[in-house]
Amino acid sequence: MLLTVSGPPGSGKSTTAAALAEAFDLEHISGGDIFRELAAEHDMSAVEFNKLAEEDDQIDRDLDRRLRDIALERDDVLLESRLAGWLAGDAADLRFWLDAPVDVRAERIADREDKDADIAREETVTREESEALRYEEYYDIDITDLSIYDVALNTARWGPEEVTSICTAVVDSYDPAADEGKYPVEGVRYDF
Repeated sequence: MLLTVSGPPGSGKSTTAAALAEAFDLEHISGGDIFRELAAEHDMSAVEFNKLAEEDDQIDRDLDRRLRDIALERDDVLLESRLAGWLAGDAADLRFWLDAPVDVRAERIADREDKDADIAREETVTREESEALRYEEYYDIDITDLSIYDVALNTARWGPEEVTSICTAVVDSYDPAADEGKYPVEGVRYDF
């Protein structure tokens, strides 16, 4: 099984992805973790590394290619990243998009990173704008197009346990044999 969990920073995707991976005994691959590791290797914050990625497109392309290869080469994987649904393409069994209003997400990030919520909001908006421009430029992907996702949830409406429970119910009710070839996502073919 290949599941993807995507969404903007602070949407709850890491928490949900970890819980789903555990519930279904899937290997959890986090694009955010990989990105933060790369930033740390360059002795930069994620925001600083994001700025560098604006100047050096190879950073994004290498990360995206690595995640896509994992999605296509491994079995029983949960791929978590902003582009996970796009990267996995038709290979994904189910694609989840998690989101919440920016103020809610900024509060979550501020709590997690022990920083002021206004600073977290400003950094989050800047990061999202930067990434959206790069996705459009590199791959002609409009990150606001949610049509490829099987489920889109506003995580401000439910707590982490409830979001996980909703997603788990979706996976439990999914029958890949019944779905075979019925609902391909048109045009999701990118050269990462």
